[in-house]
Amino acid sequence: MAKVFISDLVLRDGHQSLIATRMRTEDMLPICAKLDSIGFWSLEAWGGATFDACVRFLREDPWDRLKKLRKALPNTRIQMLLRGQNLLGYRNYSDDVVRAFVKKSAENGVDVFRIFDAMNDLRNLRVSVEAVKASGKIAEGAISYTTSPVHDIPYFVGLAREFEAMGCDTLAIKDMAGLLTPAVTAELVKAVKAAVNMPIHMHSHATSGLSAMCFLKAVENGATILDTSNSAFGEGASHSSTESIVAALAGTEYDTGLSLPLLQEITAYFRETRKKYWQFESAFTGVDTRVLVNQVPGGMISNLSNQLKEQGALDKMDQVLEEIPRVREDLGFPPLVTPTSQIVGTQAVLNVLTGERYKSVTTEVKNYLQGRYGKAPGEVNSQVRNIAIGNAEVITCRPADLLEDEMDKLRGEIENVAKSEEDVLTYAMFPELARTFLQERTAGTLKPEQLLPIGTNLSCGPFYSPNEFNVTLHGETFHIHIAGSGRPGEEQRPFFVSVDGVQEEVIVEALNEVEVFGGMGGIVSGGSKAKAKEGGKSAGGRRPRPSHQGHVTTAMPGTIVDILVEPGKKVKAGDPVLVIEAMKMENEVQAPIGGTVISIWIAKGDSVTPDEALIEIQPE
Repeated sequence: MAKVFISDLVLRDGHQSLIATRMRTEDMLPICAKLDSIGFWSLEAWGGATFDACVRFLREDPWDRLKKLRKALPNTRIQMLLRGQNLLGYRNYSDDVVRAFVKKSAENGVDVFRIFDAMNDLRNLRVSVEAVKASGKIAEGAISYTTSPVHDIPYFVGLAREFEAMGCDTLAIKDMAGLLTPAVTAELVKAVKAAVNMPIHMHSHATSGLSAMCFLKAVENGATILDTSNSAFGEGASHSSTESIVAALAGTEYDTGLSLPLLQEITAYFRETRKKYWQFESAFTGVDTRVLVNQVPGGMISNLSNQLKEQGALDKMDQVLEEIPRVREDLGFPPLVTPTSQIVGTQAVLNVLTGERYKSVTTEVKNYLQGRYGKAPGEVNSQVRNIAIGNAEVITCRPADLLEDEMDKLRGEIENVAKSEEDVLTYAMFPELARTFLQERTAGTLKPEQLLPIGTNLSCGPFYSPNEFNVTLHGETFHIHIAGSGRPGEEQRPFFVSVDGVQEEVIVEALNEVEVFGGMGGIVSGGSKAKAKEGGKSAGGRRPRPSHQGHVTTAMPGTIVDILVEPGKKVKAGDPVLVIEAMKMENEVQAPIGGTVISIWIAKGDSVTPDEALIEIQPE
């Protein structure tokens, strides 16, 4: 019997780390039969950022993906990553939502639930662990490994003992940024092995170039399960190559017993598949020892790179990576793993883009500093706390203890478009995003983001085309929003549009098409990112360009989540006036001056950019 087992992460963390979680289900299913025949301890195929990416970018139902993978992998455990009380979203959910989510995940095909808390506040894991055990599935407690003045070997051993007392079946040491060194790995695994009787499951990203050496030290000191990724989506910000680890242990007492030739057949498939997603390739895919300082995890680096690129600010990456450790220290040294990696990372981006630290503070940072994510591991910077929340009370109880049951309320809010309990849970994770997704699914207008042909010249862009605008015909103005369209070149091309809020399908017969990208036909839509060059108005003539201090703007492109004022309302400088979602985090935008709101040029759901005035305040 094999002494060491392998969990392959190619269907989740591998592509999350290297191509921003963009692999589609249609590219997973053809290789599942071979994956299923290998004999992995598990295949990580769900959870983490895959749920968000399915709904937000791929326009796929994540529950449908899980069902298809379950059918295609009858002999292999499917593993998911669950963020404890945060589930797969970015806030704490009530206990009834946690139980319902775990129950449905188990029913639809998840066998192993790796459960962690970004703060290592194990109060936030208890309900998830209990729900997994009630479903008869494997509960794997995960230590979020990090380094700081408050994190040491005794600290992590204490966490391991608490996980065992909770009833966890296995224990994961989750080194999400690749911070472990071989010597520390040996010491940590040996100490944990002596303290608990659970199998130890090692997870370490290859970002710093140390993970393979760490794995050898781990198995020598008692670890029995290793996380690896098929080499087509391995190494760098991802994980040690499955084939390499299998080859390294072959013929030793730790032999995995897996077939290297069959693994290489799988590699050939994924190498070809990866080419389709070239536009999402991170510029940060190789060894980068800066991670030992900035601690940015593999799953975050490719998304951070992609998001900065979309904002035309990729040149700020080094400044952001330097700012992240400073923000982390200000917040009391939380481990950088979802959602705290997004919380710290987004705040660091804001600090860099605005040119002033904490000039704009995200809603999530405020919630964090109020204790709504749990107890910070170290001491929080009191000056930053005062800037963010003033004298607001900091909670000390388990955050979810303050939440009332939510499922009935959620069902009522989405009953007009939800077809199942799974739909309700999707809405629970991402309310506004999910509502649009479910409405478009019902209308049959779901369209995934465009995969650009290999060789498309992107160096002369970006180019944008508005997908939301006003049209005036015979003196009457109509608000048009294009939700999707047929492919360029079709003789009869359908456009799915909303006209003053009413869904319509318009058939357009194209008599001519303009080539926008060099070497590529068709127009790439950039929504309301289009920039006007004259007249002082934003694209479509809907919003003015900022011209004076009373114009409220946003520091980065995003989507309007909420508007907190109305015309005639008096505000003071610093009062929140709207909420924007950017980089998956919500951010309150404050009034730059005191006065009276006289104009609002936005609505919930609008896409906005920094070159647009969103609200106008007349100074007193």
